Amino acid sequence: MNIAIIVAAGSGSRMGSKVPKQYIEVNGHPILYYTLRAFQNSFIDEIILVVPEGDQEYCQRELVERYGLTKVKKLVAGGANRYDSVYKGLVLANDASYVYIHDGARPFIKDEVLSRLAAEVTEHRACVAAVPVKDTIKIADQEGYAKDTPDRSKLWAIQTPQVFEYGLIKSAYDALFTNEVKLSTVTDDAMVVELMTDVKVKLVMGDYTNNKITTPDDLLIAEIYLKP
Repeated sequence: MNIAIIVAAGSGSRMGSKVPKQYIEVNGHPILYYTLRAFQNSFIDEIILVVPEGDQEYCQRELVERYGLTKVKKLVAGGANRYDSVYKGLVLANDASYVYIHDGARPFIKDEVLSRLAAEVTEHRACVAAVPVKDTIKIADQEGYAKDTPDRSKLWAIQTPQVFEYGLIKSAYDALFTNEVKLSTVTDDAMVVELMTDVKVKLVMGDYTNNKITTPDDLLIAEIYLKP
């Protein structure tokens, strides 16, 4: 079974809005609706939605029931950090063969990216959507001066979904919480696998439009991409 864990438990402080960014409306619908719709219309069998504490009833009524999102089988309150929220979703995904962990504020995901990930995860056990960076990247020192320039040909910008064999990612997260790891250094799910297992994470070509909505400027782009 393929289960998607949609992580939408953040507050979106960088958006500068009183409304959490996943509920901000674009072209008449909440951002989170577009994300869920993409997985609803895909080969994914089931969706687990992770939302802020206290929002479960609201999301059930205003998203799941309002839009007929029948694949959303479970809603769970997230934790204080993203890795806590993901883990809460993983605990409920024990029927999965593979899990697709995706940001709720990344509504532009396309079927072809999901299909590429599905093909790769069966062989590699762990894979992530990513795109080669277009810009030169500089590493800065503590004073804000350019310290080093890594080889751009080896740099990829990581996106979601990040897809894993269920047993692999669940055991990696279990190990994360039982070992002395500085959790603040963990920035994505692939890093948990990299730290806690010896399995290599395969980079799979994503899509340059598969952006995460983070700031007000992103909303202007979303209005174009999400036009009916």
